[in-house]
Amino acid sequence: MADEDSQGFQAGQSGLIVRVPEAETAVRAWRERLDPSAQAGVPAHVTVLFPFLDAGRIDARVCAEIGEVLGRHRSFDVRFEHCGRFPGVLYLAPEPEGGFRRLTEAIAARWPECPPFGGQFDEVVPHLTIVQHQDDAVMDKVESDLRERLPIKSRVSCVDLLVHDGRRWCHRATFPLV
Repeated sequence: MADEDSQGFQAGQSGLIVRVPEAETAVRAWRERLDPSAQAGVPAHVTVLFPFLDAGRIDARVCAEIGEVLGRHRSFDVRFEHCGRFPGVLYLAPEPEGGFRRLTEAIAARWPECPPFGGQFDEVVPHLTIVQHQDDAVMDKVESDLRERLPIKSRVSCVDLLVHDGRRWCHRATFPLV
């Protein structure tokens, strides 16, 4: 992930996400300043699978398969009531998180060559990233601001495929849940 002109993202990378438009008002300003993916065009979201296939491998057949796999899953409601942290990262924690886990597991099972986050974590924790690569003082300030804007409620009814064009992340397809 080392394309210096695009915040560390490479042309042709793809990912599957659940957009959370209800969170945009609360998190947009912070994400635009403190999350490289937002600066590259990614909306507030919970990742289903990143990195996914190279864009050159995603054709109509692959899209049909993604739709088939995701189309077996029911829509669900989710709440974001509190923040969580990884080292250098502040995020909103979805509750319940099981629906996101099931989506990730289903896609990763179909495309085992694409483990979540490149296989770098033993456990995948569903989350909506707000801040990356910052110290605790910055994250404390953001978290304090966000407490007053929570809870955020959302209905998860689809998954989006995004592809990086070398400069920005672009929407390529949407796959509805049942």
